[in-house]
Amino acid sequence: MREVVILIPEIEPEQNVEIEVSINGKKRTIHYKVELLNWEKQQVPPKDKVTVLKHFIREKERDWELVEIGAPDDGNIPLIFRRKGELWV
Repeated sequence: MREVVILIPEIEPEQNVEIEVSINGKKRTIHYKVELLNWEKQQVPPKDKVTVLKHFIREKERDWELVEIGAPDDGNIPLIFRRKGELWV
């Protein structure tokens, strides 16, 4: 098992989350951040949404990786990123 799902309280967009994990006595802090892509602000036609999403993800800082795309809500789509290299192999 590489990952465990942990429910966290609602957070505002553009926030960072730090989770400290201890496995067999070894502690590690894993960093996540939530960003919102606003379809309405981008004025994206329905057929181009996947292209815009791919571009948005590719333009993120290289030390973050996408881990989840949330369900769209009110014209926004939440994206959760994890800092690369912060998992046990």
